[in-house]
Amino acid sequence: MIARIWRGAVQRREADAYAQYMGATGVPAYSSTPGNRGVWMLRRDVGEHTEFVMFTLWDSLDAVKAFAGDDYQTAVFYPEDDRFLVEGELEAKQEVAAEDVPAR
Repeated sequence: MIARIWRGAVQRREADAYAQYMGATGVPAYSSTPGNRGVWMLRRDVGEHTEFVMFTLWDSLDAVKAFAGDDYQTAVFYPEDDRFLVEGELEAKQEVAAEDVPAR
């Protein structure tokens, strides 16, 4: 299993709108890709900004590539991201799960 992690930040006053935007664009794009095991949009307020972490789980690196393309480490951006983002990592991190323990 592969975890894909991307971080970005928006102005705090734009946080709810950005969350709705990602819920309408990024979340469906992640979740509709075969091999996706889940999508978590995490957020926290830090001063004037709200930081977002998009945390997704995938069956394999091939599934990540089906979502992100062959250059899978490059972040995937959506048309209105420039309107919202004040910070955004240009690369997403991929981490291999060392252990997969099912929930009880």
